[in-house]
Amino acid sequence: MNWDEPTELQGGTEERDRLVGPDADGEDTAVEAALRPKDLAEFVGQERVREQLDLVLRAARARGATADHVLLSGAPGLGKTTLSMIIAAEMGAPIRITSGPAIQHAGDLAAILSSLQEGEVLFLDEIHRMSRPAEEMLYMAMEDFRVDVIVGKGPGATAIPLELPPFTLVGATTRAGLLPPPLRDRFGFTAHMEFYAPGELERVIHRSAGLLDVHIEAEGAAEIAGRSRGTPRIANRLLRRVRDYAQVKADGIITRDVAAQALDVYEVDGRGLDRLDRAVLTALLKLFGGGPVGLSTLAVAVGEERETVEEVAEPFLVREGLLARTPRGRIATPAAWVHLGLTPPQQQAGGTGQQGLFGA
Repeated sequence: MNWDEPTELQGGTEERDRLVGPDADGEDTAVEAALRPKDLAEFVGQERVREQLDLVLRAARARGATADHVLLSGAPGLGKTTLSMIIAAEMGAPIRITSGPAIQHAGDLAAILSSLQEGEVLFLDEIHRMSRPAEEMLYMAMEDFRVDVIVGKGPGATAIPLELPPFTLVGATTRAGLLPPPLRDRFGFTAHMEFYAPGELERVIHRSAGLLDVHIEAEGAAEIAGRSRGTPRIANRLLRRVRDYAQVKADGIITRDVAAQALDVYEVDGRGLDRLDRAVLTALLKLFGGGPVGLSTLAVAVGEERETVEEVAEPFLVREGLLARTPRGRIATPAAWVHLGLTPPQQQAGGTGQQGLFGA
């Protein structure tokens, strides 16, 4: 089994540096290899996807054939890479891992495909970021297990057909809408990974705590799960930071109070918001009365780049119902005022409408 990781990490530097960022950093990559479940029975959450995938794999094994190509979509950190490894393990096949950004030319893809063994699983992360020539070559490889290698240039160029052994492609994407329909249609099984419920994250945390030899109480696991943004990768990262705090500041046992104190030190609040998230909300509420305010203005007020606010902070704030995007700009929801313990301007003024907002 090939455990090589993709050559390019997803997301920007700001996202990878955040404790609650969903993308993997170097430490995550090393630890996740030890914490990853090895089969579907051990995989926590995604019940519908697990049930459907189990049927696909069991049927393929019964026929003695390779499994259909699989497309996994969803936010980072939900288990797409883990499921690809489980697919290979369940089929008793080796796995090769690469990423869309690493395949810039059709020749790069041809070299990978021509070296595959029969039945091997090829995991292609961020498949939507693959170059167009490589994408077009992949169509024929997935459907006919054949690629045409072009030799020479101009009028003298010759296409040499290259037969491929049957293989299973597992594609992963965080932006399924960017995949062209011809590529999407060639996957025999498509699954969307959902964010985890707190109860599911508690099971993930208890399992990881056992593997890390950490003593954690049920209430401590619940406290961490509630601040993990519905993402197992973040839950495992927070568990490691709380473990460090418990070893240094407590008796090594993670209780609710220990977990809460530890995550307060790391500036992760009860809903999973970190310093950047709260800075965006605070500026929106205190400086602009809850909005609407333009993205560029909001970014200047926070002291961050526009892209950082839009791509790093906003998605979670919108998903949590704390911020809304409108044609006139960003506005805070009533839940944002409640979360930060602030009173909306119209309530401060004792009235309604814009009079309270502008203090008139």
